[in-house]
Amino acid sequence: MAYKIIASQCTACGACEFECPTAAIKFKNDTYIIDAKVCTECDGHFDAPQCNSVCPVPKTCVKA
Repeated sequence: MAYKIIASQCTACGACEFECPTAAIKFKNDTYIIDAKVCTECDGHFDAPQCNSVCPVPKTCVKA
C-alpha cells in the first residue's frame, strides 16, 4: 500500500518532500504527489509514515 496527498488540502509547504526516505514525493502542478510505486509507507525506515507526521494540515497525507 502507499500514501497519497489530498491535493485540495495541500498547502505546498514542502515539508513532506524532504522527509520521505524513498524520494517518492515530488512537486507537480502546484501541489505535491506521492509515487505509489516508490512509497513504502516508511517501512524499514521509520515507525510511522513521515509525510503524515510532518504535514501541518491534518488528514492531507493519507493511505491510498
